[in-house]
Amino acid sequence: MTSSKAPNTEGTNPEPTKPKASSKVRAPRILPAEPANPFLPDLCSSQSVFLLVLVAELLAVLLTISASSGLQHFNWDKLALISVQVQWIVVFSAVALCRLRFWLGRQDHVRAGAASYALVLGITFILCIAGQWIIYGASGMAFIGDQEFNFDGWLLLNSMVIAAILSGILLRYLYLQQQLRNQQQAEMQARIQALQSRIRPHFLFNSMNSIASLIATDPDTAERVVEDLSELFRASLAEPTLIPLGRELELCKHYLDIEQLRLGRRLQLDWQVSSCNPAIKIPSLMMQPLVENAIFHGIEPLPKGGTITVKVSQNDKQLSIVISNPYLLAKKNHRTSEQAQRHNRMALDNIRRRLTAHFGTAARLSSSAENGIFTTYIFCPLTL
Repeated sequence: MTSSKAPNTEGTNPEPTKPKASSKVRAPRILPAEPANPFLPDLCSSQSVFLLVLVAELLAVLLTISASSGLQHFNWDKLALISVQVQWIVVFSAVALCRLRFWLGRQDHVRAGAASYALVLGITFILCIAGQWIIYGASGMAFIGDQEFNFDGWLLLNSMVIAAILSGILLRYLYLQQQLRNQQQAEMQARIQALQSRIRPHFLFNSMNSIASLIATDPDTAERVVEDLSELFRASLAEPTLIPLGRELELCKHYLDIEQLRLGRRLQLDWQVSSCNPAIKIPSLMMQPLVENAIFHGIEPLPKGGTITVKVSQNDKQLSIVISNPYLLAKKNHRTSEQAQRHNRMALDNIRRRLTAHFGTAARLSSSAENGIFTTYIFCPLTL
C-alpha cells in the first residue's frame, strides 16, 4: 500500500499510485454480454431453469388429472410418462431459445415471435415422435417379431394442440415480461445519463475564474486547467457506461488538480491504492462526485481545510473504495447544515442508483459520520 500527500499551493497534487501487478490477485470474472434489446428473458439462468422445470411439472400433473378423469383415478405411471415428455419439451425449447437469444434480439418482433413459436412446435413434434418410439422399445415390443410399431397420430395431434396453446401463452408472457424490463432499463439509462451530466455550477464558475486569473501570469498552468476541465466535460457528456478503474482515478485527479489551485494548502490528499487491476470496470464519474462532496461539504467550511483520504483495494470477489474527509461539526438545527446534508444525500442516492443499475444487488454503498470524519464505502463486483 502506498501513500502520498498534496505538497503545495501551486496546484500540483501527487499522481495516484498505479496498481502493481500481483500474482495473488485473481483475474476478475468476465460477465457475459447481453443483447442491447433482448426479445425474451435469459432462459439459461439457474432461476429461469428452476421456474420452467417447476411449471412443466405442474403442467404434467394437470394433464395427468385430466387424462385420469379426476383425482380418484389418478395414475402415477401416466404421470411419469407425461412428466418425462413435458420436461423434455420444456428443457430443449429453453436451451434452443437461449442459444438463439442474440439472433432473436436483432430481428423485428413479428419475425422473432414467429421463429420462437415455430421452434417450440418443431421441438414438440420431434420429441413426441421420438417419445412413441422410445416407449415402444422400452415396453419390449420391439423384440417381439409379430408386434409392429403402430404410430398414434391422434396422440401426436393432441400433443401438438396442447403445445400450440400453452407455448403461445407462455411465450407471450415471457415477451411482455422482457419488454417491460427493456423499458425499465431504458428509463434507468436515461436517468443515469441525466444524473451523470450534472456538474455543480459553482465548480464551473470557480474553474473559469481560475483560468482567467492565470492566463496573464501563468499561461502554462491555465492551459493545463483547461485540459483538465475538458477531460471532465468529455466524461460527463459521454454515454453512461462502465469505464476502467484507472481512467476513473485519472478523472478524479483532473478534478482535484483544479480544486488544488483554488484551495491551496487547505486541501491535502492521501491516496492509498493497493495492487488493484486498473482494468476493472466501474461506473463513469462515480468517484469524482464523492471527492467533490468531500471538498464542498467537508474541506471548504473548515478554516484550516483538511485531508481527503482515498483508499482503493481489491480481493478475490470485489473492489472496495473508501473515501473519508473531515467535516465541520455544527448544531443539528442549523439551516445551512441541514441543506448541506440534504445535498450530500442526493449525491449518495445518485451514485447508489447508478450502482444498482449496473450491478444490481452485487454492489452497495454506505456512509458513516463519526468524530468529525465522514466516510463513504463502495463495494463493487470484479468486472472486466
